[in-house]
Amino acid sequence: MSETATTTKTITWNGGVQEEAITILKAAGGMIVSPTKVGYIIMTSDKQGLERKFSAKNRRRNKPGVVLCGSMAQVKALAQMTPEIEQMYQKHWDDDILLGCILPWKAAGKAMIPADGSQELMMDQRETSCFVIKFGKPSEQIAKTMWETYHKFSFASSANPSGKGNRGLVTGIGEQIERAADLIIEANDYVASIQPDKTVDTRYEQGVMVSMVDDKGHLIPEQHGRVGVQPAPIVIRKGLDVDKIMKHMSDIFTTWDYRHGFYY
Repeated sequence: MSETATTTKTITWNGGVQEEAITILKAAGGMIVSPTKVGYIIMTSDKQGLERKFSAKNRRRNKPGVVLCGSMAQVKALAQMTPEIEQMYQKHWDDDILLGCILPWKAAGKAMIPADGSQELMMDQRETSCFVIKFGKPSEQIAKTMWETYHKFSFASSANPSGKGNRGLVTGIGEQIERAADLIIEANDYVASIQPDKTVDTRYEQGVMVSMVDDKGHLIPEQHGRVGVQPAPIVIRKGLDVDKIMKHMSDIFTTWDYRHGFYY
């Protein structure tokens, strides 16, 4: 990270809601870098910000957009879920476990998306997104405030060049993202505290992602304890606490699959 960027736009997380971040994100086109449990992410809130994110990351546009949810109420308001999927979200919320699921939008949730072209950049071609919870206090507090106070979404992507990790260090976000961001919130100690027994080479740099839709983007059916119901949940990306998540999935779903990298 360059000395100029460090002195002009990088601040240390204050332990609460970072008001500088809120000021930027509630304005048109704002884009920040913020810490999570697994590393640093880019956060934006509208189409202009999403365009800046894609440009900064050189990211393909075929992947589901990530929607950061600061409460269970927000997930329920936006995403289609079966009672079993809702039970899974609630369990991970209660246990403070980072989880992201690919889900279709509720019609009412889709109606809340800004009419500025954001929809085409925050969904895949099936009109699904990844709704993420418990991603880490610094960014959770921002997303919660943005939604509850300003009625604005928080969209996210990892803050590193596509295909490369930031290793949980603010210096790992890369010069292109560093230059593009309006604000960078540093909290290396917080990130390191989540995986204290891991090294930069063994740590998880992402959260678990579970697909809850079929290949057309339709919600999977309830299982009600029956064996072999298809389509079933698919773990499409391993990550932090994957062992805990698979245990909880086994308690809720009789049938589910593990196919790391399947979507991509």
